Amino acid sequence: MVRHLDIFGQVQGVGFRYHFMEQAQALNLTGWVRNRRAGSVEAMIAGTPEAVESLIAWARLGPPAARVERVEVSATEGAFASFELRPTQ
Repeated sequence: MVRHLDIFGQVQGVGFRYHFMEQAQALNLTGWVRNRRAGSVEAMIAGTPEAVESLIAWARLGPPAARVERVEVSATEGAFASFELRPTQ
């Protein structure tokens, strides 16, 4: 299962990407996460349906300092060897 996420709110400058990556790795997911210049966080995640849904649920809350307003999720395709932080785009 592969999903693309756009995460909006106070999600930059609060360690969101690093916590997201830790959660993804703990769930054995692959993909990537990066900040967007407009202030959101974007991610691609791939793995079992249960693990993907678990990370999406976590993303709706984020780390303690984050204030997530909304998470847009769309189905997509892709294959990734690991989980990585990507540069801001």
